[in-house]
Amino acid sequence: MAERPKPAQCQADTAVDPHFEDMMAMPRPTAAQLAYGSCTVIFSTFAMLLLSQTSSSAGIAVIAVAALALGLLVATAVPLSGKRPAAAEQPAPREPVRASIPAPAPEPVRERAAS
Repeated sequence: MAERPKPAQCQADTAVDPHFEDMMAMPRPTAAQLAYGSCTVIFSTFAMLLLSQTSSSAGIAVIAVAALALGLLVATAVPLSGKRPAAAEQPAPREPVRASIPAPAPEPVRERAAS
């Protein structure tokens, strides 16, 4: 019996840099993104069905697709908790800054005349 030739290795089987997966992987949605997106889909579907008063299956399908798209938009608009832009940090001065305004000259004490 003739041996079967080995299948050619695909790129997925080759060794990959361990940091490569971190760079290319899509971030997982946070709990806030899932909650906002789900609530948006549910409430927008409910509101659009009530406002349009449609009873046809085509109208319901259009509303469902629009609600899903709106939910996806809201979920992606929620900022990721770990990806906030860092504020420009300036090093704190080591010594307090002293004002260069001279101290006021002392005024002479005036006594009131007794009446």
